[in-house]
Amino acid sequence: MSTPETLSPSGSQISEAEAFLAKYPDVEAIDIILTDFHGIGRGKTIRRHELESIYKSGRGLPSSIFGQDVTGEDVDDCGLVQTGGGGDGRCWPVPGTLGYLPHTGRGQLLISMYNEDRTPHDVDPRNVFAAQVTRARKLGFTPMGAFELEFYLVDREADADGLYHPASYALTKRRSTLRNTMSVDEIDEMSPLFDAIYEGAKHLDLTLETLISEYGPGQYEMTIRYRNLMRAADDVIIAKRLIRTVARRFGTEAVFMPKPFGTEAGSGMHLHLSLADDAGNNLFADQADGSLSPLMLNAIGGIRGSIGETMLLLAPFMNSWRRFASAMYSPASDDWGVENRTVALRVPGTPGKTRHFEHRIAGVDANPYLVAAVTLGAALDGIESKIDPGTPCTDEIGQAKALNDLPRHWLDAIDQFGASDFNKRTLGPRFHTAFTKIKQAEYEHMALKVSAAEWEYYGFSI
Repeated sequence: MSTPETLSPSGSQISEAEAFLAKYPDVEAIDIILTDFHGIGRGKTIRRHELESIYKSGRGLPSSIFGQDVTGEDVDDCGLVQTGGGGDGRCWPVPGTLGYLPHTGRGQLLISMYNEDRTPHDVDPRNVFAAQVTRARKLGFTPMGAFELEFYLVDREADADGLYHPASYALTKRRSTLRNTMSVDEIDEMSPLFDAIYEGAKHLDLTLETLISEYGPGQYEMTIRYRNLMRAADDVIIAKRLIRTVARRFGTEAVFMPKPFGTEAGSGMHLHLSLADDAGNNLFADQADGSLSPLMLNAIGGIRGSIGETMLLLAPFMNSWRRFASAMYSPASDDWGVENRTVALRVPGTPGKTRHFEHRIAGVDANPYLVAAVTLGAALDGIESKIDPGTPCTDEIGQAKALNDLPRHWLDAIDQFGASDFNKRTLGPRFHTAFTKIKQAEYEHMALKVSAAEWEYYGFSI
């Protein structure tokens, strides 16, 4: 019988491991996945006989994982590399995330890091978000939500010029460079791949829903069922890995870079958010007279006031900023409106008990835990301070908007993020400092990269 000292601080139960091993007797390996600052899964592949021990005593992983840039290089001055002798943190299972990937033949488990005293490690992105969920629950709110994922499927190999192209269809092997926006026949031609994704989702407690062919050639969007916001963020990590690993088995690659093709549509990760009470009632539901919920409007007001400071989390990489070169469906703004896809914070037009709002700025490259943390944190600030969101925007697509004070480029976003008291308070001082330093180092590294376009434009003509 377990004693309090051996219970998992994450709330995981060994019965989950026992049930998995009984259900999948032929599985010999399980991928254990810790999500880093960049949303990348770091971890190990363990053998079947090791699984139960993780539920009993956790598993050590180096906490310096959180001090790495996107390539896995240590950023020495971020304060998280080789601290405290460079020892491990103790990782424990995220409850409900142990599942099976049938196309790989392996299991998969999300893990989160804790200190030796069993308190949450303060720079683990999932724990950073969990702190805001705890804050919401103390105020009597249960955060609810879902993310939408846009991505491209591309050929595995580049052409002779080093360029990548939309993938050939899994069913017909035909290739199209046309947009085919919302074409059901395009989805049919890619159906073997997506059928495998949906099949995998059944084994991962992941409810993938609507699938569409998006605006760019080879671009698709998948929605995930609305539920508890913490699990909704987990769903993004699980879904991206599922999509990526299935695509590889079909000889193609899933690309979650937000702007892989300069002249085509960017890929976003829209967050839909509401708050429920203890009984599950939607607190953002319309008022009896049909007007919008004051609670929701205050939440929107709080988020509007912090968007500029949080842009580095919503657009964390150099490529992220290419997505804002065109305002078409990519709102780098701080406005809001009802049933208006040109705004940053959109209230869908369907009235009634399911009312919520959609945060539309984040790219699909963003870490969902961090997007959710600052969005929820700002919403709670707005509710606590009763912040008025201002007048809703009624601009139409293609209409020029007034300038705002949001960052204009990546370096500006790094500077605003680093100077932000909101970020320091919401994310924690150690995380805030480390993330700033890592992004500064990444910017300096990328600034030394000379592109092919620079050679073309300047190399032999100036």
